[in-house]
This record gives sequence, structure tokens and C-alpha cells, in this order.
Amino acid sequence: MNHFRFKHSCMLAAFLFSVAVPKLFAGPGAEMASAATNFLNALTPEQLTQATFTFTDEERFDWHFIPKARKGLPFKSMTAAQQKLAHALLSTGLSQRGYLKAVTIMSLDQILQELENGKGPVRDSDLYYFTVFGEPGSGKPWGWRVEGHHLSLNFVVHKDEVLAATPAFYGSNPAEVRTGPRKGLSVLGEEDALGHEFVHSLSADQQKVAIIATNSPREVITANNRKAQLLGPAGLAVAKMNSKQKDALLNLVKNYAYRHRPEVAEDDIKKIQHAGFDKVSFAWAGGLEPGQGHYYRVQGPTFVLEFDDTQDNANHIHTVWRDFANDFGEDLLRKHYEEVPHAK
Repeated sequence: MNHFRFKHSCMLAAFLFSVAVPKLFAGPGAEMASAATNFLNALTPEQLTQATFTFTDEERFDWHFIPKARKGLPFKSMTAAQQKLAHALLSTGLSQRGYLKAVTIMSLDQILQELENGKGPVRDSDLYYFTVFGEPGSGKPWGWRVEGHHLSLNFVVHKDEVLAATPAFYGSNPAEVRTGPRKGLSVLGEEDALGHEFVHSLSADQQKVAIIATNSPREVITANNRKAQLLGPAGLAVAKMNSKQKDALLNLVKNYAYRHRPEVAEDDIKKIQHAGFDKVSFAWAGGLEPGQGHYYRVQGPTFVLEFDDTQDNANHIHTVWRDFANDFGEDLLRKHYEEVPHAK
């Protein structure tokens, strides 16, 4: 092949690659829309009524993480084929590690049912509800939620972009399975270990600032509020940490962020860095030794993450990631509607 033909072939290959790649590798919003559409198309009319709301419905903001009935379509009301499509939708919002945590959390309800011998609330691994708000793929903003006991995942999408992935709640009861064939299972063990490692890496003087209380709260402080507020006292600022501690705290933050799919996590980390990582702080409450009730939070100008392990003799974990301005996509949606004219 002469030089001209070789060059021409390379140019043609590059052109074909540039055309094909966008079709082969859809962005996160497009993947979510495709998965949501496939799921909705498999439902009966009655199921569609149960699973769908308008995007402007107030139900989109009514989130929680306790064992209670919810609006939406639960696994329990789906066929096996529909459940597979629901899982496909769930997987579009999470990393592999985040998806593994989510489905394992669902499975813990069976263990609770056995431990409680039916005396507690209804425990059912199939009572996790899927809800779609608006019309996926319509070109307009839409959202979806997967929620049940100890899991609440909320997404807002516009075209190919994920506008929001918070509030994001993962919990675990028991935090560590201590009996039976699944003994040793600890879904949120990484989050617990990273918090302990970090607080123990602080000097005595740093701990005096970081440890804000000797008793831990019984719940994450932001609870299921529609809007998260900056929490005080702030604790120890990153600006007062050495380089090794800064790296360790960033690693802890990334552990939470990367439960979401990489594109979403990277956007969150960029937002944190842009606002100034030195403005982030770490606070701890409760005991420092394993088995003692404890709580920690990391917050900055844009976000707060909370970890609490106090209930059931410190064997019951709640974790949450909140965005101060953009939970439920409110900040980016406001900017979108300000910038793009809409018919009244």
C-alpha cells in the first residue's frame, strides 16, 4: 500500500470511529433513559400507574430509609423478567461496588426477619420500590428512584446528563452479621474502617478539635429532610491536616462518591475540589474503640456525608450523601430553566 492510500485509509478509519463511538458508548443519561424505557415498556397498564408520576409531583421529594410502605412498584409485584429489567435500571446509576452494596443491603431483610422471628416491622427483600418521574428520553428533565428499607437512591436526568444523584442513603442492619451461614458479612465495613482509621491518625491536639461530642447521635442528623443544612460544629478543617491526612480524607470521600457510577462520582469530586478541599472538615462523635457507638461526618461548601453506628448496640449503620444546593437536581434545574426559554 502506498503512502497516499495508507493515509487515506487512516483518515477514513478515524472518521468512521468518530461516528461510531457516540453510538456505541452512550452517556450516563442516555443509558438511564434506555434502561428506564425498557423497564416501563415491560409493565402492564396497572403497573405503569403504580410506577410512574409526573416529574413535578411532590412524591419525588418524599424519600425515606425506614421499613414502611412506599409509592412505586416493588420487586414483589413484578414478574421475574420485569425484575431483571429493574435491576438493569438500578445498575445504570451505580458503580459495580455500589450495585453490590445495594443488592446486599436488600438481602439483609431476610436476616432481620429470622433474627426478629416476625416480631418487628415487615421485613421483605422484595419490598424495594422503583419509581419513574416524567418521561425518559423525551428531551425534558425526568427522574427515577429506588427505595426501601436502608436504601434510597434518587436521580435526575436531562438528555445525556445526570443532573443529580442525591440524596443517596445506604444502611445496614445488622452492620455485621454475627451468626448463621452469612456470619462475618459487613456491607458497610469499609466506610466504618476508614472512619476509625482516620480519627486515629489525628494527633491529640487535632482530636480535641475533631471530636465534637463523647456520645454519638442515634441517627444521621440530616435525616430525611428535603433540604440538607450545613451542620455544626464543623470539626477539624482539612487546612489543619498534614498531607497524608488530606490524602486519607479524600480517599474516604471518594469511597462514598464512587458508589455511584464513575461519571457521576467524578463530577462530585470536581465540584468539591473547585469549592476548595481545604474548606472541607471532619467531625467525630462517640467512642473511639470497636463496638462503641460512633458517628462521623465530612462536609464542605457543596456536600455533607454522614456515618452513624449507634443503634442496636452499635451494630446498625446509616450512611448518607447530600448535596447542599442540588439534592433532587434543584440547583441545576433552576439554572436550566433560567437559561432555556420554556413555554408558559
